[in-house]
Amino acid sequence: MDTGTHTVELDGVRQRYHVHGRGPVCVALPGGPGVDWAYLRMPALEAHLTVVYVEPIGTGGSGRLASHPHGYTRARYARALLALLDHLGVATAHLIGHSHGGFVAQYFALHRPDRVAGVVLYESAPVTGPEHGAEAQRNVEEFARRNADRPDLPGVLAALQATASISDDDEMDAALRGLLPAYFADYWGREAEFAPLRATVRGTHISGLDERLVPDTIDDRAALGSLTVPALVVAGRFDVICGVRWARELVELIPDARLVVLERSGHFGHLEEPAVFAEAVAGFVIGS
Repeated sequence: MDTGTHTVELDGVRQRYHVHGRGPVCVALPGGPGVDWAYLRMPALEAHLTVVYVEPIGTGGSGRLASHPHGYTRARYARALLALLDHLGVATAHLIGHSHGGFVAQYFALHRPDRVAGVVLYESAPVTGPEHGAEAQRNVEEFARRNADRPDLPGVLAALQATASISDDDEMDAALRGLLPAYFADYWGREAEFAPLRATVRGTHISGLDERLVPDTIDDRAALGSLTVPALVVAGRFDVICGVRWARELVELIPDARLVVLERSGHFGHLEEPAVFAEAVAGFVIGS
């Protein structure tokens, strides 16, 4: 739990993680799958909590499976998370899962509630697949209408389309940097603030297929009613990919779940409204 970057071999795979802050332990799972952990750094939250930022297996400095870029299912990520908790000597921890990390967090909370003190589903959803994709497309169209006069808009929309054909890490980097404005409530209005992230964000190509090349699709709607751990759902009003519609559905499905909507955020509320985000998450963690 010393502050800084750590690397350990767990379950035969190299695992890198980063520890910052002081207080109750929260394990932060980034999105993608495949997006480098650094975008999820939450200094405002670290003032209240010890945050363990995971570089998921297959991503960044962590090791890759023999089946790479395939085989990174939620079950495999959950297995790696369990090994990390054991290594840290943490009996129970709060989980903060952002985007795809939220899918992993809810899977782990459903299957190993004995190791979870509470879960923050941050820009997550109960389902992927065609229904999720159709909602995202509607949100992207609304984003395009709001920003029709922006010269960079065609490039952003092209990058969003390109995500379906990514096949290597360089293409992943280019797509992330191209599409990033769509993931903020007002990227161009705060461009000086967010441009450094756009210039440096990195990712690893993860296919979303299991070792048999079958899509690891998600539909937790039937299971979430049995979730027994405290849950906080956080969503940005302008998130195009995992927005308020899905947050409300999660809250309806999960017993006693709480909802926080960040009214001036897109997909990155910890960057767009850091104080509001930190107050909500720290209050939940300390209170549960």
